[in-house]
Amino acid sequence: MKILVVEDNVKLAQNLKQGLTQEGYAVDIIVDGLVAENRILINRDEYDLVVLDRMLPGKDGVSVCASWRESGVVIPVLMLTALDTTDDKVVGLDAGADDYLAKPFVFKELLARVHALLRRPKQSLPDILKTRDISINTTSRVVEYKNKPISLTLKEFMVLEYLMRNVNKVVTRDELYSHAWDFVDSSFSNTVDVHIKNLRKKLHDNSKIIQTIRGVGYKMQN
Repeated sequence: MKILVVEDNVKLAQNLKQGLTQEGYAVDIIVDGLVAENRILINRDEYDLVVLDRMLPGKDGVSVCASWRESGVVIPVLMLTALDTTDDKVVGLDAGADDYLAKPFVFKELLARVHALLRRPKQSLPDILKTRDISINTTSRVVEYKNKPISLTLKEFMVLEYLMRNVNKVVTRDELYSHAWDFVDSSFSNTVDVHIKNLRKKLHDNSKIIQTIRGVGYKMQN
């Protein structure tokens, strides 16, 4: 498997390359955000995973990751950063990063996260999901409510998609974390709730479509 390391700290980038190479991965290094953005957009199938620093010359990692996701790039992204507050994490994950690792870190932890991201199954699932007045295309990410398009952020879309794939079932907050953010962290205690609130507003839903199951999570009612 091939990994792209996007990191402007040359020493750290070289250390990551050495460690990942010893684990059997092929590794390339790019030190500029804009260069990395274009590399992936032009060669979408070249890499199996990107390790992406947040603070980069040319273009910051958050903007780069958001650009990839908006262009339909689905390569797993592990974001690295020295910014470690909850708000910083939310910004990075909302941009489309699959996982988030704060500096300084132990290489074993990075390696474990790399392994976890590369193990994710690529499921064969239907492209069109419909529930009541809602229709979503999971390939084009087009969402319609009562036959009119509505605009969702990437994370709002992922939460809605998961609920629609589990219609009439109770979905826990942990399950939504795992689907949309790929890990569970107690510091994100209200992140899903905020996204549900935004979804309800955009769907003009007064808790009848997306029901709150107190103390557990949510349920989308067909």
